[in-house]
Amino acid sequence: MSVDFEGAVVLVTGANGGLGREFVEQALDRGAAKVYASARSPRDWPDNRIVPITLDVTDDRSIRAAAELASDTTIVINNAGILGGDNLSTTSIETIRATFEVNFFGAIQVVRTFAPVLAANGGGAFLDVHSVLSWIGLAADYSASKAAFWSATNSFRIELAAQGTHVMGLHLGYTDTPMTAAVDAEKNDPADIVRLAYDGLAAGDYEVIADEISANVKAGLSAGIETLYPQLAN
Repeated sequence: MSVDFEGAVVLVTGANGGLGREFVEQALDRGAAKVYASARSPRDWPDNRIVPITLDVTDDRSIRAAAELASDTTIVINNAGILGGDNLSTTSIETIRATFEVNFFGAIQVVRTFAPVLAANGGGAFLDVHSVLSWIGLAADYSASKAAFWSATNSFRIELAAQGTHVMGLHLGYTDTPMTAAVDAEKNDPADIVRLAYDGLAAGDYEVIADEISANVKAGLSAGIETLYPQLAN
């Protein structure tokens, strides 16, 4: 099902980050009538079509309040996320739980809460931001939380089809945002990632593989484990 941005009302979680800002601005460029730019500490925006709202995805009351305020939303960009610890063996369980609270429980609660809003407004769409690390366990609790969110997206896609809601997942590698500032690796331009994501949503795609590393890792899933984890090869 193709998704039309012309006249749409878009809500972006994690709108203050590098990807978030692009999701906000490019939605307007594509004809959205209004964008709710949500964050735990919303910022000011120099455009009266952008409505900053407070949304903490770890707080159910905050999500419900945002859904009531943004009751005209037709597209939700489920973008908020955090990095986790260094490894599952030694990272504190409190850190692991906190990672899952944002990247999994918070993300699925956004879908659960906004699904009735989208249904009331004609169906609309969710764009769930995953990661190449959804498919490869190189980032401890971050990978695990994103893998869980990817699985949930696949379930929501089936469950929400009956109400006319399109659910799309976005997979990407390292991208030049504040969250990856400490990572010493080649990075995508967030503007390119969002453009590809919105192209896919407009085309009715169910999944967008935004870069070469994501495409290669997904292709490797059908091969042996050693293909993805050379350190396990004998």
